[in-house]
Amino acid sequence: MGKTKHTGPMKLSKKPTPKLWAGLSPMGLGKVKPHHIRDTMKVAWDNRDNLPYAYRILTQGVCDGCALGVSGLYDQTLTGPHLCTTRLNVLRLNTAPAINPTLFENIEELRKLDSTELRKLGRIPYPLSRKKGETKFTRISWDEALGRIADKIKVIDPKQLAFYLTARGITNEVYYTAAKMARFLGTNNIDNASRICHSPSKTALKRSLGIGASSCNYKDWIGTDVLVFWGSVAANNQPISTKYMYAAKKAGTKIIMINPYREPAMEKYWIPSIPESALFGTKIVDDVYQVNIGGDIAFMNGVMKHWFEMEERNPGSAIDHTFINEHTNGIEQLKAHLKTQDWDQLEKSSGLSKDRMLEFAHLLAKAKSGIFIWSMGLTQHRFATDNISQVANLAILKGFIGREHCGVMPIRGHSGVQGSGEMGADPFVLPGGDFDEENAKRIEQIWGFDIPRWQGDTVGQTIENALLPDTHERKLKLFYTSGGNFLETMPNPEYMKQALENVELRVHQDIILNTSTLLDAKEEVIILPAMTRYEQPGGGTSTSTERMVYFSPEIEGPRIEEARSEWEIYVDLASRVAPDRKQLISFKNAAEIREEIAVANRNYDGIQHLKEKGDVFQWGGAWLCENGICPTPDGKGNLLAIDIPENRRTEGQFYVTSRRGKQFNSMIYSEKDPFNGGHRYDIFMNANDAAKLDIKEGDLIVTYNQFGTYQGNAKFEDISSGNVAVYWPEGNVLLPKGVYEKYSQIPEYNTAIIVEKAELFHAQKDQRYVEKRIEELEMTIE
Repeated sequence: MGKTKHTGPMKLSKKPTPKLWAGLSPMGLGKVKPHHIRDTMKVAWDNRDNLPYAYRILTQGVCDGCALGVSGLYDQTLTGPHLCTTRLNVLRLNTAPAINPTLFENIEELRKLDSTELRKLGRIPYPLSRKKGETKFTRISWDEALGRIADKIKVIDPKQLAFYLTARGITNEVYYTAAKMARFLGTNNIDNASRICHSPSKTALKRSLGIGASSCNYKDWIGTDVLVFWGSVAANNQPISTKYMYAAKKAGTKIIMINPYREPAMEKYWIPSIPESALFGTKIVDDVYQVNIGGDIAFMNGVMKHWFEMEERNPGSAIDHTFINEHTNGIEQLKAHLKTQDWDQLEKSSGLSKDRMLEFAHLLAKAKSGIFIWSMGLTQHRFATDNISQVANLAILKGFIGREHCGVMPIRGHSGVQGSGEMGADPFVLPGGDFDEENAKRIEQIWGFDIPRWQGDTVGQTIENALLPDTHERKLKLFYTSGGNFLETMPNPEYMKQALENVELRVHQDIILNTSTLLDAKEEVIILPAMTRYEQPGGGTSTSTERMVYFSPEIEGPRIEEARSEWEIYVDLASRVAPDRKQLISFKNAAEIREEIAVANRNYDGIQHLKEKGDVFQWGGAWLCENGICPTPDGKGNLLAIDIPENRRTEGQFYVTSRRGKQFNSMIYSEKDPFNGGHRYDIFMNANDAAKLDIKEGDLIVTYNQFGTYQGNAKFEDISSGNVAVYWPEGNVLLPKGVYEKYSQIPEYNTAIIVEKAELFHAQKDQRYVEKRIEELEMTIE
């Protein structure tokens, strides 16, 4: 049976709905909330030297912010123009002039600036070099830069070479060329930002449903019975999605948030492009389930345990037996496993009572349709794949798969990342499939050269390899990164600094400087100026969360004098390393890359026809697993029995998670969070927890563990007891290095800490006090 096609955007009802209003105060006067008009005016001022070009980017290009897929000012979900402050904030990266070259003369002066200040200096104008011991960057030619990099690649083992691509507006064409280039050079050490964020989503969905992407569309939000946001603050990270939530609310959808912190952005939002909402605000969530950090598996086990108990009393009252019998495996094993689950343990781990779990179980039991959405609140754990398989369990048991208003959606925070793994820029995949023998042989036939079969390293493992002995075959000697700032995105920044400085040659291909580009290297640091997606000759494509592949055209405007398209840089470099085989890696233009993508990844057959502004197609149809038929070996979904992870703490011990403020990835745009008034070094605590430690709001407090120490001010927020939140990346000092999820190798971004008043912590003359408390912490958590 053919795949159902997406039918185009829906029209948003303009009829006022007072019951959805956040209040009667006009434009949220007196409330802590974003100031969209003020922020828009600031962006206009920041881009005043390039306003015509900025306007063309906004009206002609595909958004390089989040992955909702806004093309120009329009999308495939709702009619009408869409524009958000996230996209406006990122705009300056595309319109900024070149950095004043005099600034390259003094590396120590540049090091006094943080990444926000470095970003404001402007674009990288031409290739730069700084050798060990040099105090300035020196301008070099492209021929010199690529020649030096190629010469280094020739003399090292391919296992000592690694590539990384960030999510900075990078197109499918660039990801694909990078994936091909890495294998052409003999290395499988290639990774990307998407895998660090959502690899557990793909791993879990593959084993549960046979898919690696969202099974549904944003349009399905509007009219579904229940919309559940799990560890995801879409209102903050994907602001345009609030319009979809508004439309869903008007259609009668119940919206549920499951999160340790009662996020203000998901409670009430003032949507600037909807007059009613801009004036009175919109109440978004109907209920909030405040789980413990790491307590989601226990919570979901509790919900399913309730369902099976309900089924014993009244068969058919909770789960979809027809769907389960025809389209799933594992129901009996799951039922038996849940019978062994102890309610006391489920309550303790989840942080929620049996009755609260029952409320959620009843809500979903009554629903005829539902969509589960999640983000890094579920994925950045050492048990993340199990988290996502639990979400899939809920969807499968209810039959919320493969039909309208139903599905599972790992919502993406950056515009290009859905396509990165699908293009093969990942150590575990090749274009169009997993890195297995069958797919490797298929791709070798397309590419015309052999692909190495050894397992490549993730970026975290790669950076750690920089500190291996010089004789080790995986000692990282050349690290080539397209964007990215590992000092601010990875756990344990001090360790990251040490590792990055131990690389012999480090290449930063980027549009701006950041703090990591200023680190030393053992031999040399080379910086290469990249074009943005809007400057890329022949245009480029990106894939949205809902699998829409959009064409973004080259946009007329000023250019940075020596910036080059990223795919062209990769082709040029590979040709210099192996000139006798360069015909195997050569592309004449971006359209030629799209022709090859359509063959290499069969889902992308159609990308070759995208060539004009507004061109778009959706791979896989409107719903994956349509009619319950999954792309698994037997065509069925798999229910999995998942054990709950240990989640123990004693007095003064907490679990900590990171959150985002007014920022895009690690790029910070304000020291103040517009949704709660928090400052970057505020530490969010439950007031009752604080009282037990004699901590008052505003007090200087210290959080610490075996990985680091972090000091800030206590801010009392509605967060589940026993849990603490800090801003990312400032709080990364508390996070462990080298701790990865066993299935997908994602870094652990949540851990246990001790919280104390700063005066108590600093009053301890004996360092043994801190060591003893850390030992107690480790013993409790083990």
